Amino acid sequence: MSLRHFLTLADLTADELERLLRRAAELRAAHYNGALHEPLRGRVLGMIFEKSSTRTRVSFEAGMAQLGGSAIFLSPADSQLGRGEPIEDTARVLSGMVDAVMIRTFGHENVQRFADVASVPVINGLTDAHHPCQLLADLMTWQSHRREITGRTVAWMGDGNNMCQSWMQAAELMGFDLRIGCPPGYAPDDLDAYPRSRHEPDPDRAAAGADLVVTDVWASMGMEDEQSARRTAFAPYQVTGAIMAAAGPDALFMHCLPAHRGEEVAAEVIDGPQSVVWEEAENRLHAQKALLEWLITESLAPDEPPRGN
Repeated sequence: MSLRHFLTLADLTADELERLLRRAAELRAAHYNGALHEPLRGRVLGMIFEKSSTRTRVSFEAGMAQLGGSAIFLSPADSQLGRGEPIEDTARVLSGMVDAVMIRTFGHENVQRFADVASVPVINGLTDAHHPCQLLADLMTWQSHRREITGRTVAWMGDGNNMCQSWMQAAELMGFDLRIGCPPGYAPDDLDAYPRSRHEPDPDRAAAGADLVVTDVWASMGMEDEQSARRTAFAPYQVTGAIMAAAGPDALFMHCLPAHRGEEVAAEVIDGPQSVVWEEAENRLHAQKALLEWLITESLAPDEPPRGN
């Protein structure tokens, strides 16, 4: 396989996404069985963080360790990126020293610029436009509980943000329908490009009969000055017990975390029996291990076979 990047879910075909999810489930089972699997022994992941992180950093770092490799953390404060080095120069330098790069930043164009000149796989660990790694974990979790998800319905409650955008791409690839419950003015701009997604301003209608209800914080990092206005606008879209009742007794609840109980979700929901958020968070580890294994081993030169078990 030639060099591949993972900047959005659209970088995968439907078949590749299904295979990645199956592999993630296999790696999770192997981990729980105590199996040693080190296909990335001697390989290094460079991790650039311009946004703070708990789950992304720990899951990638632990994932590389479990696959036999290692990870290096870089922030603007302790790298030349913080002193104005062009993104393209950093990409060329790191490409000669590591086997893949994960970037968590603000503008999506920064990840794209990096990938345009990098000669190793580049992974989007989150941008303002997309969060594809989270969707791998979310879809893996949903499949583990419901197996077949084609033809089902997801209710997205809240801002039409990066998570919503990635859910829209997932709906097209996996064949389910997405209802976006949010106030006018906050829906994604490019809905016309995603026929399986639609905006539903009425929160009860958005949730009605859904198989899965998903939400996220109302003000993402960098939007702190909008918190008050957003709290007012999104209050009707809080995922409450009533919203989950409208979805149905078999509906699951997900949140990419961190969560604000009493804002986007009620405590009774996130801590209740329909919530799978803790499994969802853990699955970041296993889904990204599958992604790392695929991108790095398949991108090696012909005279560089993957090492390890």
